[in-house]
Amino acid sequence: MPIPTPHGGKLRDLVIRDAPLKQQLLQEAKTLPALTLTARQLCDLELILNGGFSPLTGFLNQEDYNSVVNDLRLSSVKNESNGKGLLWPIPITLDVDETTSKKHSVGDRIVLIDLRDETPLAILTIESIYKPDKKLEAEKVFRGDSEHPANKYLLETAGDYYIGGELQGINYPKHYDYVDARKTPTELRQEFEKLGWAQENIVAFQTRNPMHRAHRELTIRAAQDIGDKAHILIHPVVGLTKPGDIDHHTRVKVYKQILTKFPDGLATLSLLPLAMRMGGDREALWHALIRTNYGVDHFIVGRDHAGPGKNSQGVDFYGPYDAQELLAKYDDELNIKIVPFRMVTYLPDEDRYAPIDTIDVKKVRTANISGTELRNKLKTGDEIPSWFSYPEVVKILRETNPPRSKQGFAILIDNSHKLGDYLSFALQSTLNQFLGERRITKLNADQANDSFIVGELVKAGSGVIVPTTNPTPIVNVVGNGNSLVVNQKNNNNQASGNADGEFNLSNDDLVAVVDEIVNYLKDQGFY
Repeated sequence: MPIPTPHGGKLRDLVIRDAPLKQQLLQEAKTLPALTLTARQLCDLELILNGGFSPLTGFLNQEDYNSVVNDLRLSSVKNESNGKGLLWPIPITLDVDETTSKKHSVGDRIVLIDLRDETPLAILTIESIYKPDKKLEAEKVFRGDSEHPANKYLLETAGDYYIGGELQGINYPKHYDYVDARKTPTELRQEFEKLGWAQENIVAFQTRNPMHRAHRELTIRAAQDIGDKAHILIHPVVGLTKPGDIDHHTRVKVYKQILTKFPDGLATLSLLPLAMRMGGDREALWHALIRTNYGVDHFIVGRDHAGPGKNSQGVDFYGPYDAQELLAKYDDELNIKIVPFRMVTYLPDEDRYAPIDTIDVKKVRTANISGTELRNKLKTGDEIPSWFSYPEVVKILRETNPPRSKQGFAILIDNSHKLGDYLSFALQSTLNQFLGERRITKLNADQANDSFIVGELVKAGSGVIVPTTNPTPIVNVVGNGNSLVVNQKNNNNQASGNADGEFNLSNDDLVAVVDEIVNYLKDQGFY
């Protein structure tokens, strides 16, 4: 099967399209008001500029936004086969605060700036400035649960106004890591031509997690299921993903290692700079359309694809097969075929993997390790069996996720009373007597205000004692599991920072608190 036509019929790479105007646009940019993009806006802009979001050529104006939210379709671009608006399930919007919105008017031109180096990336001609109904957007697009990460971002972080309009491309955002694997849709389509894959099937595998033996097995089986000459695109997300996910540097090292385990000529790797919303069924449809633009004709859709898991009540945000059902509904409008995820399991008696739906689990012994179990094994340093993952992959994961005995921690002590100083001294003396490579560092009040310094010390494996009356910023940097907060007893104004370990301090229990903290650190595996 030939490389599919991009969504909407044409690949919209705005940087290539506007290259003849680049110098003119750069000169104009110097005269225009500038808008510095957030990290998520930067991801969205990159995929508009390189054609990954084709047919989009800008951030949604109000008419297109309303249509996408309510109907999963653009109003400005029609599907020629049925006359309806072209499918587009996720609103791509440029959010700003009220003050910024009042600085501009319809018809104005503004330059969009990279937050990392102030490079001008594009010029936007404003078509509309509007205040969206965020609650409706949260309900329609992400089903309304306030705990959904996309809704939390939408309602608590995103600006209250949207600016929509067409873009002229100047520069792609600059990347310095894994440059060889960061291919635009144009570049990836060219690579498929060079590899001789252009007339053959290509199946894309979406992931935001490390890959292991089971993932290799299921992708190979997916390729085999669609044809003898099918190939695999490993296409992981390296933009914004779910909070708490393993960082993309670690994951890319794993992907490159996994790639060596595939038969020669079967698979290739390319990175996708996408800001995920964890939007379940709508996001799965979005992912499929994006892969169409990247030149892929098949796409693996898994159980609870792009779902954020469960809310605090233990209820799943999405049903396990909502994604497959939504994609099936629009099958006749897609230029890509969906390959359902076939869960595979390890058969220890036969030393092989097999699709779980092909075996009788009541008669055949199986083995598997969940994501939670894997994280616990990394945390404790327990053995990870070779049947589950490759030794080279485990080595990478252990280097970036050392066991608790080698991790650092921060003890955040309320210093509004001298008792906090006494406890700091007592803890430093107590903890430094234990065997191990970890040193206990006690910061002064000035140093304690710098959460970056604290975070870097913890990353390096140190134990850090921090005097502070506001632990929250440091807990946010260090992480809940590596933070302990000690409050003055009955101090109701002292924030906890949502650390996993919380303790109270009073005049008569200094030794008891030291013992309590030491025992907690031992229980958590730090000692």
